[in-house]
Amino acid sequence: MPKTIRHTLLSLRDLWASAGPFVLLALVLLVLAYWWLDPMPPRKITLATGPAQGAYDELGKRYAKVLAGYGIQVRLQPSQGSAENLRLLQDGAVDIGFVQGGSNEAAADESELESLGSLFVEPVWLFYRADSARKVNRQGTLAALADLKGLRLNVGAEGSGVPRLMERLFEANRIDPGGMQLSRLDQTPAVMALLAGEIDALVLASAPESLMVQMLLQTPDIRLMDFSQSEAYARRFAFLTPVTLPRGVVDLAGDVPARDVRLIATTTTLLATPDVHPALLQLFAQAGLKLHGQAGWFNRAREFPHIGQTEYPLAQEAERAIKSGVPLLQRYLPFTLANLLERMWLALGVIIALLLPLSRIVPPLYEFRIRSRVFRWYGQLRQLEERLQAGEGTRAELLQELGALEARAGRIRVPLSYADELYALRNNIELVRRKLMAD
Repeated sequence: MPKTIRHTLLSLRDLWASAGPFVLLALVLLVLAYWWLDPMPPRKITLATGPAQGAYDELGKRYAKVLAGYGIQVRLQPSQGSAENLRLLQDGAVDIGFVQGGSNEAAADESELESLGSLFVEPVWLFYRADSARKVNRQGTLAALADLKGLRLNVGAEGSGVPRLMERLFEANRIDPGGMQLSRLDQTPAVMALLAGEIDALVLASAPESLMVQMLLQTPDIRLMDFSQSEAYARRFAFLTPVTLPRGVVDLAGDVPARDVRLIATTTTLLATPDVHPALLQLFAQAGLKLHGQAGWFNRAREFPHIGQTEYPLAQEAERAIKSGVPLLQRYLPFTLANLLERMWLALGVIIALLLPLSRIVPPLYEFRIRSRVFRWYGQLRQLEERLQAGEGTRAELLQELGALEARAGRIRVPLSYADELYALRNNIELVRRKLMAD
C-alpha cells in the first residue's frame, strides 16, 4: 500500500478496538429485538377451503397464487364447508379458513379466532326441478319453504354450514322437517342427483363464482326459488342479508334470470387462529383487496372486503390493510425487506436512542489509543533524563539507549492528523541527546 494512503487512512485496527464493544452491543440488542418481535413470517400456511369445484375451492387457489408472489406457500385443505372449517380452526388443524356467518353456535365473541374482514356475501341458492314443483301447484314454482313439504330435498353435506342454517330457517317457519325426504349429499353428487331427477330440490350456500351455481342457473327446467320474505329473514337473523340477483346478470343475451330474484345471503369471512403471524394476516387481507374489490353480482366495486358484518373480533393487521391498502414501504421495496423494516423500526429507534449517548465515547477512546502509541515512550525518555541528572550509567550507555528509543519511535505509524505528536517526541529525544553531548 502506498505510504500516502497508509498515513492518510485511519487505523482500522484502532478504530475497531475502540468501536468494537459499541458495535457488539448494538448487534446483541438487534438480535434480541429480532427474537422478541419475530418480524419474518413462516413460509408455509394452511388454508381450509371447501368441496372440490366449489366457490371456496376456487378462491383458495386464487389466494395461493397471490401469496406465492410473496414467497409464501399456501397449502389448501379441502373440507365439506364452513362448519368443518370452523372445527378445523378451533382444533388448530389449519391456520386460516373460510367461514360463513351463523356457522358458530357458540358465542363468537368468546372465541380466540380473529376475522380478516367480510369478503363477500354467499346467497342461499334453492334450486328445484320444474316438474317436481308442478306437483305442488300448476305454475311449477316454489314461493316459500313450506312448499317443499313432501319433496326430496338435499340440505348439504355434513360439515357444511347449510344443514344448520336450514334447521334454523325451518324452525322460524314452523316447518316439520319430517314432512320432507331430506338427504345430505356432497355438492357434486347432489347436483348430479338433481339433474337426474333423483331428488327434487337442493340448497347451496355459495358465492356466484361456484361452477355448480353458474351451471344450474343456465340449465333448462331447473329453477331458482325467490325468497319473497328476504327482508323478514334478515330482521330475524343478524347474520343474514337480503340480496337481489338482478335480471340478466347471469346472461344478458339470454336474459337469465328473466326477472329479479330475491335471495337471502350469509356474509363469508376469513378466520385465523391466534398463532398466525401478523405479516401473513396482512398479506391475506391485501390479497382480499385484490380478489374481492371488483364489482360482482351482489356488490359494487370496492364494496368488499370491509370491516363490518363480522361476528368475530377483527384482526388489527387486517383492519389496517383494509383501511389503508398496501403499506408505503411495500410499494417500493421487496416484501421481505419492507416487512422487516416495518416491524423493526420502533425497536431500531429505541436501540439508536439508547446507543447514541454511548457512541460519544468512541472518538475520545480512539484518540487516546492513537496518542498512547507516542506518549508511552515519554516514560522511557524521562528515565533516561533522570539517570543523566543522577549520574547513573556512562554517556555511551545512555546514548545507546537513546538511539534505540529513537529507532523505535521512528517505526511508529499514526494518521497524519496525529503526526505533530510523533514529531514532538522526536524533538524531545533530540533535546535529551544534546544534554548528554553537552555534559
